[in-house]
Amino acid sequence: MSAGRSALRMGPAELVQAAAMARRFYLEGKSKIQIAEEFGVSRFKVARVLETALERDLVRIEIRVPAELDAERSDALRARYGLRHAVVVESPAEGDDESPDPENLGEVAADLLGELVTEGDVLGLAWGRSTIHMAAALDRLPPCTVVQLTGVYDAGTAERGSVEAVRRAAQVSGGEAHPIYAPMLLPDPATAAALRSQTGIARAFEYFDKVTVACVSIGSWEPGISTVHDMLSDAERAHYASLGVAAEMSAHLFDTEGRRVGRDLGERCITVEADRLRRIPEVVAIAGGQRKAAAIGAVLRSGLVTSLVTDRAAADYLLTESSPGTHPALERKDPDGS
Repeated sequence: MSAGRSALRMGPAELVQAAAMARRFYLEGKSKIQIAEEFGVSRFKVARVLETALERDLVRIEIRVPAELDAERSDALRARYGLRHAVVVESPAEGDDESPDPENLGEVAADLLGELVTEGDVLGLAWGRSTIHMAAALDRLPPCTVVQLTGVYDAGTAERGSVEAVRRAAQVSGGEAHPIYAPMLLPDPATAAALRSQTGIARAFEYFDKVTVACVSIGSWEPGISTVHDMLSDAERAHYASLGVAAEMSAHLFDTEGRRVGRDLGERCITVEADRLRRIPEVVAIAGGQRKAAAIGAVLRSGLVTSLVTDRAAADYLLTESSPGTHPALERKDPDGS
């Protein structure tokens, strides 16, 4: 609080009273009615004094957020796509933006989960580097059940990937863990169906309809940026590319408009179905970087995601690309168009 030159136009008694009222309201958190009673005036008089204090620079209000958070871009992104929550963080230093996902996204997402998850929730975690980073950064979480939403990228590294992420989140929350010890992608639908019927995996699938908050990753259709892309043969990649795939999330493929393509791939995968994902109240996507920007936009158009943690590089693209036209995150439309 400081007295600017324009405030000198007020008399000394007015200045002292305005400063006292402003202190009560802005620093002590008292209501206008309480202040009015203390000073023996009407609450309308208090409102006028507070307004005058702002106009004449007696009171200065500053809104500060940590330097790594971009509040302006966050709010613009939330409004543009109808997201419940959008958090934009600083991008990596120049020259470091080739990583699949900046690690600081996981740290911020961990804090966001601490806000979103409430006691008794069922938290679902899909495979992804960003969700693994997020789980490693968790330090607070209300008591909740944690379930794995997809198989693992490589069964040989399960303990260091999705399974460990689920265990870590459950450990922090003190709740039950339901991991899936199976690859995400299988050779054929019959093998995938057989695995889904196994006791441990079937038990995890039973929780899918109970998930209240989910964390997912997004990949663009190129090597090293999409897990599914890297697991397929050259012929299969070419086939799905011919269908116009632009993005991948939890083994579901999307074109640039957010429509699902290559649905047959899901029959070979251990993953939460798209329709089940759409019914989860809160789906948080964690993805950033210029190389993923277009893919993030495609998935946001699908209506499957309600919240996003990203970085400035991706946000700048998303805020300048062609408008989604609607608010897909609010509408939760069916990406299959049915």
